[in-house]
Amino acid sequence: MAKKPPLILVDGSSYLFRAFHALPPLTSSSGQPTGAIYGVISMLKKLVTEYQPEHMAVVFDAKGKTFRNDLYKEYKAHRPPMPDELRSQIDPIHQLVDALGFPRLVIPNVEADDVIGTLARQAADAGYEVLISTGDKDLAQLVTDKITLINTMSNHISTPESVQEKFGVPAERIIDYLALIGDTSDNIPGVPKVGPKTAVKWLNQYGSLDNIIEHADEIKGKVGDNLRDSLQQLPLSYQLATIVCDVELEQTPNELDLKPADTEQLQQLYSEYEFKNWLADLNTDDSDNSPAASAVDAPADTDYQTILTEDALADWLKKLEQAEVFAFDTETTSLNYMQARIVGVSFAIKPGEAAYVPFGHDYDGAPQQLSETQVLGQLKPLLEDEQVGKLGQNLKYDAHVLQNHGIQLRGIRDDTLLESYVLDSTRRHDLDSLASRFLGLDTIHFEDVAGKGAKQLTFNQVELEQAGPYAAEDADISLRLHHQLSLQLAAVPSLLKVYREIELPLLPVLQQIERNGVKVNAEMLAQQSEALAERMAEIQLQAYAEAGEEFNLGSPKQIQAIFFDKLDLPVKRKTPKGQPSTAEDVLQELAEDGFELPRLILEHRGLSKLKSTYTDKLPLQINQTTGRVHTSYNQTGAATGRMSSSDPNLQNIPIRSEIGRRIRQAFVADQGNCILAADYSQIELRIMAHLSADQGLLDAFHNGLDIHRATAAEVFDTELEQVNNEQRRAAKAINFGLIYGMSAFGLAKQLGVNRYDAQQYIELYFERYPGVKDYMQRTRDQAHETGYVETLFGRRLYLPEINSRNGQRRQYAERTAINAPMQGTAADIIKRAMVSVHQALLASDIEARMIMQVHDELVFEVSRAHTDSLSQLLHTQMESAADLNVPLLVDIGMGANWDEAH
Repeated sequence: MAKKPPLILVDGSSYLFRAFHALPPLTSSSGQPTGAIYGVISMLKKLVTEYQPEHMAVVFDAKGKTFRNDLYKEYKAHRPPMPDELRSQIDPIHQLVDALGFPRLVIPNVEADDVIGTLARQAADAGYEVLISTGDKDLAQLVTDKITLINTMSNHISTPESVQEKFGVPAERIIDYLALIGDTSDNIPGVPKVGPKTAVKWLNQYGSLDNIIEHADEIKGKVGDNLRDSLQQLPLSYQLATIVCDVELEQTPNELDLKPADTEQLQQLYSEYEFKNWLADLNTDDSDNSPAASAVDAPADTDYQTILTEDALADWLKKLEQAEVFAFDTETTSLNYMQARIVGVSFAIKPGEAAYVPFGHDYDGAPQQLSETQVLGQLKPLLEDEQVGKLGQNLKYDAHVLQNHGIQLRGIRDDTLLESYVLDSTRRHDLDSLASRFLGLDTIHFEDVAGKGAKQLTFNQVELEQAGPYAAEDADISLRLHHQLSLQLAAVPSLLKVYREIELPLLPVLQQIERNGVKVNAEMLAQQSEALAERMAEIQLQAYAEAGEEFNLGSPKQIQAIFFDKLDLPVKRKTPKGQPSTAEDVLQELAEDGFELPRLILEHRGLSKLKSTYTDKLPLQINQTTGRVHTSYNQTGAATGRMSSSDPNLQNIPIRSEIGRRIRQAFVADQGNCILAADYSQIELRIMAHLSADQGLLDAFHNGLDIHRATAAEVFDTELEQVNNEQRRAAKAINFGLIYGMSAFGLAKQLGVNRYDAQQYIELYFERYPGVKDYMQRTRDQAHETGYVETLFGRRLYLPEINSRNGQRRQYAERTAINAPMQGTAADIIKRAMVSVHQALLASDIEARMIMQVHDELVFEVSRAHTDSLSQLLHTQMESAADLNVPLLVDIGMGANWDEAH
């Protein structure tokens, strides 16, 4: 018998909540929330495009209670009410599902899971292959050889084998498993203190819940007592966790046909909720020119070629030469940009057409390929031609690996990684995620062709049958994404400006800084490692003496036993499992209370981290060719616009501790050169003065006052000359604390005063600087209204939790809203400075190179003969990187090493 097409059952309620929490809080001009609407419909379109089902149902929970509430009045009783901003999107989603022609089911007195379970079993019995799209783990109980699940957020498919692998029990035992562990979100009781590990252990030992109940007397300890105490309620837990598969339904699976879309209704709904791009898609055949095009508009077929002959390469080279811009990607042997060698290159000029040119695949039986010299030799003039535009995903990496082959990549016009980041920095920006979100496509993942874990192949070992389509798709997807993202950026001029004037010009600057690298003294670091090891051994002995026994200083369990069982230290906080916490902030609090052992453990941890991260590891990261350490700057590393550094992270070396300064002493210059560091002075406070326009702050900066001393004079109502160090310290805590949204409780803790006094300090501050208070309130109000805040240059930070009903989440989002414009503006300023300094250095005769960026600081290696010229250039370029209502000041220091320069 012929295999029937799949039936797709969509857990609409799961989609609803996931879209609401995953997407930024979009709203229409009328104030109607639309983020969840957009997310749910996008996921549905993607699913239908990918699987082309003949039968389908989108199932939502009905309003009101279900039969489970009759069984157990506390069922889901602890769940908070649905946020108003989500509730208002349900009807629009239902209307759009109907208009798209997707069958929609809402059955009273049961849950969506029960409707899905009933249809899935009926369809499987009738010979259908069933695919359930959900993020709900409970539905794993339905999985059979004919019923599979797909998690659309991760594209993970659940089969009987993967259910067993994930949960440790087969699908037919998932109900037993759920009954044992309970469910806090649904308020299903379960057995107290029984988590997944214990449940799996029991089920593997006894086979089923019934057998566990039968042998309850055999199970020892407290957990056995808990089981025996729960025997009466376990059948109820089992019943609550069981998906009912015999709901009376009007439609059979065979009657769930997709209908033609109601174009007129879609036009009306897209207009009402301002989905302009989807509206445009209805009226155009050229979807690749519209942002956020639905997957149904993607090219129906793709033409991906693997180039193995000179004639085929010549044809493509001719196309590339004539193209105004082409998408480009490299396939390599390593993610380490200094070590990676190229094994093939791919390009695309128009959507759906792409080519991969391999030359380094060397597995047994690999077909004859063109040579590296032949391919890269012919491509070099094109890749180095500034007039021929290139675009891609994370082209900084491609520029590095091309440089390993003697090619300077020029003519970078666009980078989809940066386009996505500027559009919404809070989202994922990898190519697979972008393809899913903006194109509705499930791409070929690297693991699909190279495998996973220890057995993962390097790309040169991947067979061309798999490598060719994967590599060509990367170039094609980059091109198609750019068509989408560029139009979205064009729709918001301030974001387009951030992209064009800050992020894109920064790309080659960062690539050059990474390439320059920084010289470290391996011998000095080795000596520091020895000294650290000696000090750690001393601390260990002191800790043993304090504890009265030897123990593992890295074991939370052993620390817990000594602290709270043996020494009877006060319990500051408990873990989710009810155990006394030994987290770092708890140890810090105990140390501040005068307990010596927590202080010793904290010191030991700190030294251990510095030793393993820097003094031991940095010498191993010295590149054998250059003799330098080459970090990676992640341009999209933080939502606020700040950059991060990795492999190694050069931005977290402590500056205030003696050991941190010693590590910085190992960052040195070549003979005849010195290290020069240029650091913005109190940049975030200056930005606060500009944004708040508070006259007191503006005057203090214009008069060149010590801002913390000036704040202390205001808050403590004393003459500037009379301010003592303690008052200045308190004022500094207030200045920086308010920037980061610190509460009176946090300030009290930091200053060691009571909460009342801390609150008084804050109120006095706002009295003296009313503009700051007004700015904070304006910023909160704007964030609540629009769902985002902006930097001085127009960069946006979306705040998905700003209107959350959860007070803690909402307050965190409000604190972020206040801080982000300052931190983000500071990030924009130093990025602008890096670009202008880079260009000024290229145009000068100064022998200097930028070697590090650390928050508000730029670090250079400069010829000793040119230090004055570089200092003058930096003052000019960095202090003019923004036009604020207060002066931007740069502090410059220099020395034989980084510590001296600071």
